[in-house]
Amino acid sequence: MENFTVTKAKHIKMLTVLAITATLSLGVYMHTAKDITISIDGEERNIVTHGDTVGDVLKEANIELKEGAYINLPLDAKVENNMNIIIKTPKPYILAFGDKKHEVESVHTKVRDILEDLKVELGEKDYTYPALDEVTTPGSEILVVRVNEVVEEHEEAIPHENIVRKNDRLDIGTENTIQEGQDGLKRIKVKKVFENGQLTAKEIIEEEIVKEAVPHIVEKGTKSILASSRGNIRYKKAITMVATAYDLSYESTGKRPGDKYYGITASGTKARPGVVAVDPRVIPLGTKLYVESLDGTPDYGFCVAEDTGGAIKGNRIDLFFNTAKEVRQFGRRKVKVYILE
Repeated sequence: MENFTVTKAKHIKMLTVLAITATLSLGVYMHTAKDITISIDGEERNIVTHGDTVGDVLKEANIELKEGAYINLPLDAKVENNMNIIIKTPKPYILAFGDKKHEVESVHTKVRDILEDLKVELGEKDYTYPALDEVTTPGSEILVVRVNEVVEEHEEAIPHENIVRKNDRLDIGTENTIQEGQDGLKRIKVKKVFENGQLTAKEIIEEEIVKEAVPHIVEKGTKSILASSRGNIRYKKAITMVATAYDLSYESTGKRPGDKYYGITASGTKARPGVVAVDPRVIPLGTKLYVESLDGTPDYGFCVAEDTGGAIKGNRIDLFFNTAKEVRQFGRRKVKVYILE
């Protein structure tokens, strides 16, 4: 009986020791366990781990990092209780530069962060769409606009002004150039804005007058009344011409009495004082005229353009006289021919 009691006491003691050992072991195990939060693209999950490193934790949780993924801690970092492991997986985007598009990946969602991740640098004037501080969705397009400003300089003519002044001392139809016109010159600076190589805007930022324009000044006659010894004569045009004289002689007409058309004008009328020969391209046949002398001699006076002559071209006029003596006396001189209304 005594032996049984001793044996039973030993057995109880051994069970007690085992229980204490188990309790201590469980306490140690539980003490080494750590609460970890894992955030994957914003989705969180809490786990209890006994892993020593971040890599062990991911392995325990069957989490495989994709190429290019972001993790906030090194894989060999020691695990600590209440540690927060943040993982961001790469997301697809389309990066566009004008017409050129590229498929890219980034762990970020904000445009600014995506470009920094891809090492895309922006110039001072460059911009993006969506804007840098906007959040975009995976698969969307990010347009990068490269802005280039250039200043170009060129010269441009300044057209001269045409000024017409009326002068009632000049005959109507007469023009007198007072000053020859000259174009001016200006230098222009233009700022051009190119976006992804395309011209989108241009602006004149400076103009400099290099040479002033000189106006062209012309006087036009308005005088239409000739005060003559025969009274006031109203006319619509005056032409300075070289005048000669002719009669019915063979020397003047190349015809003799008895010849066909002897003494007959180109208009079919009879040659007589007051008939003149003209170039019909300058003065049409049948036009009534007044011929004024410019050398102080008496005017030839009123006449009609009814004849032509082989040598009468342009601003030439041939005046009919009755006698060869009068023809010789007249000779050749300048006259002013008024085309009457």
